[in-house]
Amino acid sequence: MRRVSLLILLALAACARTSAPPPLPPKPVVAAPPPKPAWVARKVVADAVEGPGGRVHTVKAGETGIAIARAYGVEWQRIVALNKLRAPYVIEVGDRLILPSKKVVAAMTLEQRAAAFRIDIEDLITGAEPAAPVTVKAAKATPPAQKPLPALAGPAPRFDWPMPGRVVSGFGPKPGGRFNDGVNLDAKPGEPVRAAADGVVAYAGDAVAGFGNLVLVKHADGWVSAYAHNSALLVTRGRKVTRGETIAKAGATGAVTSPQLHFELRRGRTAVDPLKVLPQRG
Repeated sequence: MRRVSLLILLALAACARTSAPPPLPPKPVVAAPPPKPAWVARKVVADAVEGPGGRVHTVKAGETGIAIARAYGVEWQRIVALNKLRAPYVIEVGDRLILPSKKVVAAMTLEQRAAAFRIDIEDLITGAEPAAPVTVKAAKATPPAQKPLPALAGPAPRFDWPMPGRVVSGFGPKPGGRFNDGVNLDAKPGEPVRAAADGVVAYAGDAVAGFGNLVLVKHADGWVSAYAHNSALLVTRGRKVTRGETIAKAGATGAVTSPQLHFELRRGRTAVDPLKVLPQRG
């Protein structure tokens, strides 16, 4: 009996020695590096000439619409309206932009003044391109802070869904007077966010309040797609992308509390319901 007990004890000891070690703790997730600046606006000198109908600013090489608007403390969209600018909203060196007079600006409310320094997607679409110099000599004298994006020729692209998540917020008006210019898709943290169509990255950064890490992609025929609330951006401005290429990782940055993707499609400045453009899901 003692011999049997000894054998059992020896067997148990052997099992204890050969049992698998406890699992190692998971490696900590290394945070992605912060995105590079989407665009670097050349400082604009507010040297407009005062006239009967307001002030006139002459555009210099490398200046952007957004930077011009900030230099004079007015909203860029107000300048767009005053000058009747149309797509593709390109300003050129030597253009004379009409601006509100000093008297009009002085009468602006605090809210209007604050709005002049806020950037939204519409501003990026219409006012982030640097004015191109008209001569090589001018380019050498005042090089632009960044190169203008290449022109995209061709018909309207065929758009695909940027990820498979279900729609948690649709296009249109929302409670509290808000309006969703796109759709929000449920996502898993770190899930790939894919380009909806071929194009070139027009913006990659976090300067638009509420949208967190945002990517804008310009497509042919005046279309723009937007991808917001990402945890990481994998592309930079000027990068050409193809439909289905991973451009970001989903997250919950900006004004959301759960992982999701805010996705927009715009034709020029006008937001279009993505569900009317994207292929139907089975």
